[in-house]
Amino acid sequence: MKGTDMSCRSGPVPGEGEADAYWLRRTVELSGHCPPSETAFSVGAVVVAADGTVLGQGYSRRDDPHDHAEEVALREIEADDPRLVEATIYTSLEPCSFRSSRPRACSTLILTTPVPRVVFAWREPELFVDCDGAERLRAAGRTVIERPDLAGGVRAANAHLLGTL
Repeated sequence: MKGTDMSCRSGPVPGEGEADAYWLRRTVELSGHCPPSETAFSVGAVVVAADGTVLGQGYSRRDDPHDHAEEVALREIEADDPRLVEATIYTSLEPCSFRSSRPRACSTLILTTPVPRVVFAWREPELFVDCDGAERLRAAGRTVIERPDLAGGVRAANAHLLGTL
């Protein structure tokens, strides 16, 4: 994997319940590596193959101040990797639907892949934009699962933006 080695290269097979919780906790851990920003969320993302192998992972601002976690994770994977057709992308925050710093939002980037399943913990609050990434992905036929029971760690990683520090 490019970037930094975050060790975890495999884990449970993606699926409902504890496996999804495991991978979402991993995204929260990754978000803790984000350089601070007053204008962007701290987010982690992991793309996991059907057998539990990590295909790509990343966090916001990892390689560039404008990087989003999902684009970093997807950038680590060959576009024609056949494992993507059964993969799951886990992201701590709902994939964005608008970006001023890049031509394509994360929800659009995901739709350029065959990844059929997206799981996130926290729906993006209307702090910067009115996000509808989950709805866009569902409308395109992707399975989208929200796990608000795991959103506390994501809110904590973004406390600097929420005025809760």
